[in-house]
Amino acid sequence: MQYDLVISRLVKEFGTFRAVDDVSFEVPKGSFFSILGPSGCGKTTLLRMIAGFEEQTSGRIEISGQDMRGVTPNRRPVNLVFQHLALFPMMNVAENIAFGLRRRKVPAAEIRRRTEEMLERVGLPGYGAKRIHQLSGGQKQRVAIARCLVLDPKLLLLDEPLGALDLKLREQMKVELKKLQAKVGTTFIYITHDQSEALVMSDTVAVMNRGRFEQVGSPQELYMDPQTPFVAGFVGDNNRWEGTVEEVEGETVLIRTDEALVFRARRKADAHKGPATLFLRPEAMVIDPVGTDGLNTFPAVVKAILFDGANSRLLTVTPSGHELLAALPQNRAFDHIRPGAEITLGWHPHSGIVFARREERP
Repeated sequence: MQYDLVISRLVKEFGTFRAVDDVSFEVPKGSFFSILGPSGCGKTTLLRMIAGFEEQTSGRIEISGQDMRGVTPNRRPVNLVFQHLALFPMMNVAENIAFGLRRRKVPAAEIRRRTEEMLERVGLPGYGAKRIHQLSGGQKQRVAIARCLVLDPKLLLLDEPLGALDLKLREQMKVELKKLQAKVGTTFIYITHDQSEALVMSDTVAVMNRGRFEQVGSPQELYMDPQTPFVAGFVGDNNRWEGTVEEVEGETVLIRTDEALVFRARRKADAHKGPATLFLRPEAMVIDPVGTDGLNTFPAVVKAILFDGANSRLLTVTPSGHELLAALPQNRAFDHIRPGAEITLGWHPHSGIVFARREERP
């Protein structure tokens, strides 16, 4: 397999603070790779080192097999798209896209050909003469990407590029970016704190926390089989109980929560008898299950109905006051459910995952 980017044991320190802490990964040629994490986790610092705007403290960055140490940003085969697109308002669309080609002194006829070809590839044929202020937010986004892609970079680095868009346009642009990357075939390295962006668009996602990668895998792997409590809590919505594992039997455990509910659940590798944390996704819960054989069940009271079309949920509370979210399926009628209604919630033991409780590292 060919790799456009290989990162080996990368470290970046600012004084005594280690912003990126021994990170290694590989990005296959032509793939969409996202780095997902909360603000301050080190993801933008990592991107800036790849782009050449920050020098690594130690470690190695290879782009298409070439070591980038000492290579200035303008000589690296990468381009960077920021959240604030920095398009030139005094230039039309074609001039914006052609800006880098003109700086490279590419012949005028070649500039015209490549600019028109790039407008076609990003779905904006005939837009070359338009002014920037005449474009929608999504069209500006595509112009900014076209301005980078016309220079044939090995990597396109995108630093939270959808953050300034409104919600509906952001949802639309997630699909557009995915389609665009598949069409042009350039390797995308995408930085975001928005899990939905990462899951929808990416071939591979790295979840970053406190300068380290907690887990690297496909969106499905991260969602269905998180390997750490941080990934379980950060990727997707999860209900959470603290408790104590009382029995370990193969791949399952018996856990007694701090509110004295007793459940069977799936055991992660580090789970053993003693303090533990249980994670359970809202869509795993069955409301008033018809048959309870093999299910964990417990009573709850509906606190509120959080209506959001197909994503509607119930906010429920257990007798001890523990709040939980339960997805409201669209294939069953729940006319009897009102705030204050008493219901039964059930879930299959395989749906919940239990990690040994561990102290957060400093």
